[in-house]
Amino acid sequence: MDDAVRVRDAAREAVEDIEPDQLREVLFDRLADAPMTPAVLVLVSARAPESGTDTDADGLAERAAGVQLIYEGLRLTRSLSHDEPWTGAIEGDIDADLDILAADVLVSRGFYLLARTDAADRAVEVVRAFGRDQTLRRGDGADRDALDRNLEADVFALAVVAGMTAVGETPSPALLEYAVELAGDCDAGDGLRPADDAFSESTAERIASLSAVGGGSDDRVPSSATDS
Repeated sequence: MDDAVRVRDAAREAVEDIEPDQLREVLFDRLADAPMTPAVLVLVSARAPESGTDTDADGLAERAAGVQLIYEGLRLTRSLSHDEPWTGAIEGDIDADLDILAADVLVSRGFYLLARTDAADRAVEVVRAFGRDQTLRRGDGADRDALDRNLEADVFALAVVAGMTAVGETPSPALLEYAVELAGDCDAGDGLRPADDAFSESTAERIASLSAVGGGSDDRVPSSATDS
């Protein structure tokens, strides 16, 4: 099965019990339109070390879905915080309320899927860092674009951690830095490039080579917007 299809199915399965039906449809629509780039990066990272672990196992797809759900929830939150969704019309208010609920559900289900993994702590830090960045974004003179892009950088690092730890590997600081570069390379301006366009055999080879540089982890991937 194609990686993007596989992780999209896993993400849909994670939210298929959500009620009411109208909210579940919002979640499904969100996942149907989203490039599964962060989730596929989890699979690419797990395969890179050639550890012999079965990377077709359902548990890895669930990890990938967890990363994707957290990203989709935070991305939706970012969009809602930038553009006032309430128009004054009742229908517009309902749509905006559903979007807010959808964002919360996506993040919480993502946490649930990662809760018992070695990526759990980093997932928490991604959300905390997102909150700090969005607060800083409101300040005078803030580099809003750079602060916004931190989300993709942090989520890509989370994806690498989720994938590598699934096969018993610890990503090196150099590999986490590469994840930040990948996030920038995958930026298509109005979203992320699809995974089949963003990743290649050379991506997996680079991840494999950097994973051998030396173990270690940082609580947060360095980013010029917040660590200067």
